[in-house]
Amino acid sequence: MKILVTGTAGFIGFYVAQKLAAQGHEVVGVDNINDYYDIALKYGRLTASGIDIKQLTSTAPIQSSTYPNYSFVKLDIADKHKVHELFEIYKFDVVCHLAAQAGVRYSITNPYDYALSNLSGFLSILEGCRQSDVKHLVYASSSSVYGLNANTPFSVHSGADHPVSLYAASKKSNEMMAHSYSHLYNLPTTGLRFFTVYGPWGRPDMAYFSFADAIIKGKPINVYNNGEMQRDFTYIDDIVEGVIRVINKPATPNSAWDNKHPDPATSSAPYQLYNIGNSSPVKLLSFIEAIENAVGKKAIKNMLPMQPGDVLSTDADMSDLEQHFNYHPKTDIQAGINEFVKWFREFYKV
Repeated sequence: MKILVTGTAGFIGFYVAQKLAAQGHEVVGVDNINDYYDIALKYGRLTASGIDIKQLTSTAPIQSSTYPNYSFVKLDIADKHKVHELFEIYKFDVVCHLAAQAGVRYSITNPYDYALSNLSGFLSILEGCRQSDVKHLVYASSSSVYGLNANTPFSVHSGADHPVSLYAASKKSNEMMAHSYSHLYNLPTTGLRFFTVYGPWGRPDMAYFSFADAIIKGKPINVYNNGEMQRDFTYIDDIVEGVIRVINKPATPNSAWDNKHPDPATSSAPYQLYNIGNSSPVKLLSFIEAIENAVGKKAIKNMLPMQPGDVLSTDADMSDLEQHFNYHPKTDIQAGINEFVKWFREFYKV
């Protein structure tokens, strides 16, 4: 297939684009390479994908030296005209939309960045899919949409109407926007609610990244809510496996959908939502212990109260993804953290 992957200088997009290219698909990756976090890390991901970053000043596609069927275009998805041109040129079969302004806490202090990328940018992608008759749009949502919902494990069939950050609200908005296009234009859309993805080449704004850095250097780490939180940490390889499986199976209408008792996860339109996590929540202090084991040094913990925008626990109900795609995550926390710390030491030479 001819597949567009957005956000390929980002964490998940970096891996997904390479996996699809390795499978023989024709892949076009795009990213605006913004400075939300260290650009050197984004350049490192592109370089590891065989993209010559010296050519980024050009508007022409850059061919990967590692994957002959993978090319990269520096592009801002909020630029609707450039996105339209991209769809016109390549005539994509499938779009895997992973680009977004990330970060729960950053959305509290920089709200307008989320309207531009996560709302306007997503609309550009939807319009590109509509105008080009794309066969399937797979896009990144987030476990943060569950917000104040305390019924765990979180189910896609339950309500997610009380987000506690603008980031979460923007992701919930993406799901609603996607449904409208599925309903109006028969565009198959599948939203994936990711649960705390971690691993090599991960995002430095994530807690495990700063924890590893501080523990290695013997500096204290901030542990919020006194460590009384748990997360459904999901290793990157497991996430990518799930994404690839979903890409290959477009959403279809639910023939049993009842508009008097509407199921939030499906529709009479070709629309579907899935959780994609590990389905095994880990206490924050246990997660820190795994990093300590990998580093070989104890953390100096600075216990602090809860942060605005945080939730106490995330726990993914994975039954739909397991049933529809035979998806079963395989990586336990210690094994995943060992791989991350190994990469971290090599990349940052510490």
